[in-house]
This record gives sequence, structure tokens and C-alpha cells, in this order.
Amino acid sequence: MKKREIQEINASSMADISFLLLIFFLVTTSMATDKGLFRTLPPPVENKEKPKDIDVNKRNIMLVLVNSNDKLMVNGEVIDVTRLKEKAKEFIANPSGNPDLPEKEVVDVPLIGKYSVTTKHVISLQNDRGTSYQAYIAVQNELVAAYSELRNELSLSKFQRKYAELTDEEQSAVKTVYPSKISEAEPKNYGQVAGGAQ
Repeated sequence: MKKREIQEINASSMADISFLLLIFFLVTTSMATDKGLFRTLPPPVENKEKPKDIDVNKRNIMLVLVNSNDKLMVNGEVIDVTRLKEKAKEFIANPSGNPDLPEKEVVDVPLIGKYSVTTKHVISLQNDRGTSYQAYIAVQNELVAAYSELRNELSLSKFQRKYAELTDEEQSAVKTVYPSKISEAEPKNYGQVAGGAQ
């Protein structure tokens, strides 16, 4: 009796099929993209000379500290992060001309006209090395929201449209009144003392 021969499976096209499947999954799979915070960095220092100290009036600085326990202190007062936006809005705009808040000067703003602006205000943010990422983002969100709300309010009063709906020229005018001035220092080891909370 003759032995039956088993036919071999032609595997020469298996590599091609695997390659096509790999490409298919790469093309159809959505990749998670990293999200970050939009910040404009200062230009690099051209020479190696030590920068000169600038004398800044304390009323023009809003000092925001976050300690390793995620406690928040604003200008020496411990507050909850939910109050930060309103405090920042009051500091940036100084609507009542408070002598403890940033000094104001009248500026001729294109498309808006003469407007009283706190041109020298700065929000200085300092985190502890132990600050959680969630607390850091929460603080950043509140500060950005303060600028966004002020810009929207001005846009609605002057142009009857929200800030996002304005032309580039109109947005530039609103940014002249409320420029984003958030200065972020390198994190330090404040421990539990910073932010005034244990």
C-alpha cells in the first residue's frame, strides 16, 4: 500500500498578510495625544552677564504658593482653590482702584480707546516639589480661567461678542487690556510649612 503524501501549506504569503494587518491596525488605531499648558517662554539671554535685579512694587505681585500637602496660599492668606479665580480676577482688574492691588494707568487701546489698565501686574506661582500634579493643574486652570472670564466680559461689553468670536485685531486689543502675566518659579522644597498649612 502506497503512503499518502500530506500537502504542505503554502506560507509564503503569510508574511505579507501579517504586514498588511499590522499597517491596518496602526492606521485605524487612535493614539492618545499629550496635552499641556500653553506658555510663552521668555527669549534666551544673549550674554552671560548676571541679570540686574528689578525693583518691583509689592502691590503689583500676587504671590501664589502651593505646598506639598496641596494647600494654597495667596499673598499670605490660606484659601481654597475654588476662591482663586475670583481673587485673581480682582487682582488683575483692580476694578475699585484699591491701593493694595496693582497700580493702574490709562492706556490708549486700539479699537477700544482710553482704558484704565494694570500694566505692571504679575501673578507669581511657586510650587513645592511634593505638590501633586492634580493640584498644580487645578491652580493653573483657575488662573487661566480668571484671564478668560475678564477677556470675555470686556469683549461682550465692547464688541457684543465673546472673546473667541472676535477678529484677531479685536482679540489683540482685549489682550492689551488683560495680558496674561503668570510667572512660574522653579519648584522648591517648602515641605509642610509653605502655604501656611500643616
